Amino acid sequence: MTADEGRGSLRRMLRRLTASEAEIEAQQLQQESARCGAVPMLQCARGQVVSVSGRLRTVVYTPRTNQPALEADLYDGSDVVTLVWLGRRHIAGVEPGRHLTARGRIAVRDDRKVIYNPYYELEGGR
Repeated sequence: MTADEGRGSLRRMLRRLTASEAEIEAQQLQQESARCGAVPMLQCARGQVVSVSGRLRTVVYTPRTNQPALEADLYDGSDVVTLVWLGRRHIAGVEPGRHLTARGRIAVRDDRKVIYNPYYELEGGR
């Protein structure tokens, strides 16, 4: 082991010891997302067709006058993409804390990344 390798491993260990719980969770989510072959949400841009993977943070039914919608915030450790299912009040299994992989075209609404009516796959318990 060279001196540089020793310092590198010491830095990684110190970073893990001083990192907050949220930072550690974000790193784990990013690693899981990469293993699935998903695009990091931070790199997603308007108009791209992407596959994203992460943990659902919130799931909310938004009754609108013209079109009800179910909205869920999917977090992969780098950024959040809001998944919107138009005309839906509830989807079995889509609930906060579940891991999900979604595929669709990125749009931007109110400066937030959105995928409307995504194809999705619920992941098994992790």
